[in-house]
Amino acid sequence: MKTLWIALFALVGACTAQSNAATDASNPTVVELYQSQGCSSCPPADAVLNALADRPDVLALSFAVTYWDQLGWKDTFASPAFTQRQWDYAHAEGRTYVATPQMVVNGRGVVTGNDRAQVDEAIRRFAQPVAGTAIARDGTGVAIGAGKGSATVWLVRYDPRTIAVPIRAGENGGRTIAHRDIVRQLVRLGQWTGAPLRLAVPGGPVGLSSAILLQQGAGGTIIAAHRL
Repeated sequence: MKTLWIALFALVGACTAQSNAATDASNPTVVELYQSQGCSSCPPADAVLNALADRPDVLALSFAVTYWDQLGWKDTFASPAFTQRQWDYAHAEGRTYVATPQMVVNGRGVVTGNDRAQVDEAIRRFAQPVAGTAIARDGTGVAIGAGKGSATVWLVRYDPRTIAVPIRAGENGGRTIAHRDIVRQLVRLGQWTGAPLRLAVPGGPVGLSSAILLQQGAGGTIIAAHRL
């Protein structure tokens, strides 16, 4: 019986450790949704991302892509830069295509995004380490601590509101789609090489939230993130 209790405690401890793997609000797990208002399969994934936006340990980002725009409805938030970012992920994995909806977790885990259980499992699997590279606001700039490796420093600005968009044509014509954490700007601030670094953060539009991402190359792993 004693052996059984020890085994049970070990199992509970393992489960607790797994559930806490993605609970570091200071270094959230980045979940990027690539979607389009012209894609009939995207609204369920939009709903999953909208729910994730409430989690402090997750940085949920909605990237609207452009390649559905010629099929009857031009996405109101789409940008060629966001389409290119999705292609960067595809090329990094050796894929010759992109599709929507698609979620990318910390630059590594790729899932469709319509299944909340599948997304939650990807978040647990690819969560940031609790003791990751330190990123902090430093006056009007951002300070990045020492660490291993190198990474591109991205500034992402996103609209945290829930915005309901009536779709008047295309595959989703007649529907209203709610979006949250809509990415509006993605700016390369510089390169981190493992040594402590301070970078200026340019001013942005009123009403947008900001975050810093450290990413290993185009379409690579996101090794740290921080909301400003």
